[in-house]
Amino acid sequence: MAGLAAEDAIVVPDQNLRNAGIEVIEGEVVRLDASGRKVALANGDTLDYHKLFLATGASPMVPPIEGRDLEGVMTLRGLPDACRIKDYFLEKKPKKILFIGAGFITLEVASLLAETAKDKMDITIVELMDRPLPLMLDMDMASLVKAHLEEKGLRVLTGEKVEKITGKAGKVSGVVLASGKELPADMVFMNIGTRPNVELAKEIGLDIGRFGIKVNPYQETSDPHILAGGDCVEKFHFITGKPVPGQLRGPAVIQGRLAAKRLAGYAIPFPGVLNAGGCQFFERVATSTGLTEEEAKREGFEAITATVDSRSKHGMIPGVHPWRVKLVFDKKSEKLLGGQIVAHTVASAKSIDTINALIWGGKTMSDLTTHMCACNPDISSEPSLEPISIAGELALQKLKA
Repeated sequence: MAGLAAEDAIVVPDQNLRNAGIEVIEGEVVRLDASGRKVALANGDTLDYHKLFLATGASPMVPPIEGRDLEGVMTLRGLPDACRIKDYFLEKKPKKILFIGAGFITLEVASLLAETAKDKMDITIVELMDRPLPLMLDMDMASLVKAHLEEKGLRVLTGEKVEKITGKAGKVSGVVLASGKELPADMVFMNIGTRPNVELAKEIGLDIGRFGIKVNPYQETSDPHILAGGDCVEKFHFITGKPVPGQLRGPAVIQGRLAAKRLAGYAIPFPGVLNAGGCQFFERVATSTGLTEEEAKREGFEAITATVDSRSKHGMIPGVHPWRVKLVFDKKSEKLLGGQIVAHTVASAKSIDTINALIWGGKTMSDLTTHMCACNPDISSEPSLEPISIAGELALQKLKA
């Protein structure tokens, strides 16, 4: 949208697939015949299959808000949406931009617009929950995010609901909040989540769960000849075992890989999701994995948390940037349940992958006190202040208090 990447650089070129011996057919699937194992295309062609993999993805959720069909109301899910938004900016040159929802897509797009059009846009974010990134961060961590966004000139309204979108001559002109406030807008982004595309799966009678197509650990659906993966399928949480949507790139890639392995004769089970993810906004990066403190308590865990303020380099090295990590533990088992990071640098935020691996490994507070990272004064904090191990120490102190 900002012109920083070419359109053809965003998708895998068909030629790459053909070079790997894969036949590529462009077309819309309009019907599946599961009993006959046939796929019908919009152009009238029919394809036979021995095994079928459904990767129908997800679509943006658009709530039944009055005015949602006005010109200038946008969603962002894929390349066509990005091109439409880019064209709208070029043609209409909107100045007052309003975002509904404060998830990671909103924060990344809003900060990108603010950086590429400095002093040319008035940007407002409206979030129903009490904080930005409500699915990723607890309030104490999200407050750092909100403060940085506001420091950069963005207006962030939390605990507010958009009641309707107003317009003039068919074009968006603003929104009305449930509190009665009216906010002007030349363009509105709706980023409040997605819904799985399960229409084809429903038509042929596949089992559907609350969050998508039901699959077993090997990505097989209720039809033994059909596999599925990605945003269209229901996943389960690694910690709770409960069904979750898990619509992130990482799980989708792994599920595609495991489905291919299954077709090749392997039986490698999908381990579940921790919903590890992150986003960059201006000079800050926020990442998280596992359960937040709020989620842990909601799931019945007696949560113990530890928050550590660290730094990107040894204290004696110029250019030090602060970063904060919060870990969530289960008091009973002492196991690590989740982690959150808000940092000034991408390198610091990548520690979330270490936390992710520690959760997979079932590590405890005591285990974390012995956590040793590769260190260098120019790229990491001194070993005595390594934040993950310090967080383990703090959690142990709270446990024995």
